[in-house]
Amino acid sequence: MSLDVFSLAATNLFSPPVLAFVLGIIAVGIKSDLRLPEAFYQAISIYLLLGIGIKGGVALSNSELADIWLPLLVTLALGLVIPVGAFYYSGAITKLNTINRGALAAHYGSTSLVTFTAALVFLESSGQFVEGFLVTLLAVLEIPGIIVGLLLASRGRERSIAWGESLREVLSGRSIVLLVGGLLLGAITGSAGFASIEPFFGGLFTGVLTLFLLELGIVAGRRFQDIKKAGAGVVVFGITFPLMAGATGVAAGLLAGLSVGGAALLGVLSASASYIAAPTAVRLALPEASPGIYLTASLGITFPFNLIVGIPVYFWLAQSLEGVLSWN
Repeated sequence: MSLDVFSLAATNLFSPPVLAFVLGIIAVGIKSDLRLPEAFYQAISIYLLLGIGIKGGVALSNSELADIWLPLLVTLALGLVIPVGAFYYSGAITKLNTINRGALAAHYGSTSLVTFTAALVFLESSGQFVEGFLVTLLAVLEIPGIIVGLLLASRGRERSIAWGESLREVLSGRSIVLLVGGLLLGAITGSAGFASIEPFFGGLFTGVLTLFLLELGIVAGRRFQDIKKAGAGVVVFGITFPLMAGATGVAAGLLAGLSVGGAALLGVLSASASYIAAPTAVRLALPEASPGIYLTASLGITFPFNLIVGIPVYFWLAQSLEGVLSWN
């Protein structure tokens, strides 16, 4: 990698949200009793979900269908390809059974809103243009990967999956309701409506994200003790698969006509792993799957890796590939 990617990584690492995440990990390491109150944690998660949705909806209302349809199709394709890739790649480098590989595929086929949000803040602070409708792509990518992962896992089960209950839990979950609801709210009210709430959902956003990542640093730090139990293969998977999926998402985004910032953000979405929607669905549909594997991989390994290293790498890759495509 060139010096540029290390410079980008340093910029990302020393941003307040990422430093707060690291502080949370340190707090666990020194056995501090630091925790955000549960009610406050839930409130700021609602704030982030709704704020991202509203801003994406406003941008969507100002976008043309001609600009959206190809990135939308590409995102749907990624939602099918990534979980299949996760399933077979995890089979090649781990000794996990079909059910646990399917559970991993469901998590890595879905997305992490917090990783997306941190990447969005990083790109905007770097002066990069990002298409506002990327939030729509986030919502689109949330569900297909979970379904594909569960389908792959079902091949290793004697009992059928309770699809109705599992899908209802995912679709009615807080993240989907707030994200899609925010998109609709923003699209209906438009820029004029958003102007009245911009001081709350605009100026305060990075500060609230910093508090949220402090708590997630504590949660992730407590997962580190499970890494040994998960096995070396799961650790390798949790680092290398996001890089492969992220590179695929970046390339697909550029080919679909997204800007460098938009392609980098699609790469982040492709590389991220769910630890909100997917665990709920997997817990219901695959109770025999091990949370110590899929939660440790997604929250204890991939989330910290993407937050600290992955985001600047996907941005650097988008810049590099865009230069190659422009040269050709």
